[in-house]
Amino acid sequence: MAEIIIAPTVEKVDVKIPDKLIFGRTFTTHLFEMTYDEELGGWQNPTIKKFSELSINPAALVFHYGQSIFEGLKAYKQDDGRIALFRPEKNFERLNSSAKRMCIPEIDIDFVLNALKELISLDRDWIPTKPGHSLYIRPLVFAYDPFLGVRPGGKYKFFIMLSPVGPYYPEGFKPVPILASDKYVRAVRGGVGDCKTAGNYAASLLAQAEAKKEGFTQVLYLDALERKYLEEVGTMNIFVHFEDEVATPGLGGTILPGITRMSVLEILKDWGYNVNERNISIDEVIESHKNGKLKELFGTGTAAVISSVGRLKYKDFEAVFNNGEVGELGQKLYKELTDLHYGRKEDLRGWLTYID
Repeated sequence: MAEIIIAPTVEKVDVKIPDKLIFGRTFTTHLFEMTYDEELGGWQNPTIKKFSELSINPAALVFHYGQSIFEGLKAYKQDDGRIALFRPEKNFERLNSSAKRMCIPEIDIDFVLNALKELISLDRDWIPTKPGHSLYIRPLVFAYDPFLGVRPGGKYKFFIMLSPVGPYYPEGFKPVPILASDKYVRAVRGGVGDCKTAGNYAASLLAQAEAKKEGFTQVLYLDALERKYLEEVGTMNIFVHFEDEVATPGLGGTILPGITRMSVLEILKDWGYNVNERNISIDEVIESHKNGKLKELFGTGTAAVISSVGRLKYKDFEAVFNNGEVGELGQKLYKELTDLHYGRKEDLRGWLTYID
């Protein structure tokens, strides 16, 4: 692929980061863009340019048939001033996995990772330095052929956008209430549940809205076939800490293979926990809680890193964990990962990628 083009509109500006950051509302000065054209033989014109509005044909395939995938990762300004990315190659590997399933051309991971480094280096002044703050990174691919017909596109846009964000828990690490529901399902085997594609999130909006009306932060989905086994929460993977085991649902094509999930599994094994990826029924969770054999529940994801579950409701069953406080293991994992992100802990596993 050609060298990355730096557009004439690229300029250094005085950066003013808002004192109060709302997730996904503020964007940096520049973005990275490249275009795929099947007739021209692949990805073309990799460019860093000024962040601006798009002009796109209303007949673009993405609007009508949903051919769109994305990723989410973060850059951290460490305590010594260095800029670190957490396992970015895994996010781009997952992007390519989603691309295969959605009939979207794959990207060159090394090339795109270098483009991301250049973009962040240019907009480095946008990385917040306040405690718990970071730079959220959103790669995005979508089909834009102006054609009304159900088929894979021949033209695609790839973007990387950057957004400074505050801590997920602005008032400190707090547990969240979640609602387990068998009314709606997130994914079925053979579908696209293991892809980070836009339609998965659109399909979750109604369940999420209904849960919020009942005072819950997110929905814990059950499997589509029997509606009894835990799958994942809307924006995070779920872990259950039993008396003698830490378990999480196995990857079977219906669960997003989270990067934080993967990392937590590796950490727990290093710490000597009995860790299993297996089917976990909602009945097992309820029975274990009643018997005093359930220690805690927590979720994993890029946005919050670790989300300790303080309250769980399923039909007539409702449980409060750890007296509504953060669970011990969730707290320990949160500290382990955030200390690594911000350079307070040595990166012994080689998970961090640094930007000069």
